[in-house]
Amino acid sequence: MITALNRLRRRFGGLHTTGPVDNGEDPVRVNTASLIDLHRAAQGLPLKVGKISARQSGNYLSPFKGRGMEFDEVRPYQPGDDIRTLDWRVTARSGKPHTKLFREERERSVLMWVDFRAPMFFATRGVFKSVLAARAAALLAWSAAHHGDRLGGLIFSEQQHQELRPQRGRRAVLHFISRLVSHSAWTRQDNYTTAQGDKGREAVVRLRRVTRPGSLVFLLSDFRGIDAQAESHLGQLARHNDVVLVFIHDPLESDLPPAGIYKVSDGAREVVLNTFGQETRNRYQHSFRQRYDHMRGFCQRHGIYFLSCSTTQDLVDTLKSGLGLKRGHG
Repeated sequence: MITALNRLRRRFGGLHTTGPVDNGEDPVRVNTASLIDLHRAAQGLPLKVGKISARQSGNYLSPFKGRGMEFDEVRPYQPGDDIRTLDWRVTARSGKPHTKLFREERERSVLMWVDFRAPMFFATRGVFKSVLAARAAALLAWSAAHHGDRLGGLIFSEQQHQELRPQRGRRAVLHFISRLVSHSAWTRQDNYTTAQGDKGREAVVRLRRVTRPGSLVFLLSDFRGIDAQAESHLGQLARHNDVVLVFIHDPLESDLPPAGIYKVSDGAREVVLNTFGQETRNRYQHSFRQRYDHMRGFCQRHGIYFLSCSTTQDLVDTLKSGLGLKRGHG
């Protein structure tokens, strides 16, 4: 039964129950106007996760969690200088010890890593996981603009990968939103490939390559197919940056509905689910809990902020309350 359901998720990238949707917004697609309207809700959204908390000469102080610094110049070594800042090349060339000087960056980079692979186009209640990811990314993007941060991002699917260099201001947010809305994944959901794990790993590798130390990185995904190699790159990324993992899931993924026969459809095809059998239900629930606990444990080991978000939850409240917590709580 579990294997059959997983096959259905892969086959029906846009699996959706035939029942009514609770909210008044489009549950399967985002549009530019709705994402722009989120700028008001983002005004009270905190972006001071983890160690990024104290004010200094720049907007934020990131105490050696990846410096949050920018190279300035080299000068002769002075007593009390940190040995880790020695410039060994200049020292070897001159025969005298020299120290690298760094200056506080005037602004922080906030990067959005948004997953639009096929499993994200799935919902039984609320909205598609892809819709939730796009709305969350837009909210966080507006919050970054309100805080004077530079906004960048990576938006990816099985077919398309887009990178946006960090920029400041409202124009950067509008450009990011246009990329979210126009991404090819919204119209190519049926082109599912078994390489989704490879694409997830590839997107993590690209993220690590473009992220400067001292950045704040948000990962918005259901994290299906994220293997050990991808996790290794995420762990390395978290050594020098503040990383927030937003674990997006649908209620059906964590628990089967009450025992019965259910029709599900992607709008064109229809299948029937049989949820009788307590042993099957227990195995199904355990399978999700295992993946959930694995990702949360991974975050705890690497100092990554873990935030769980269901397709039925109020997104603004979830982000406001979740990001207001201290590191280690999810």
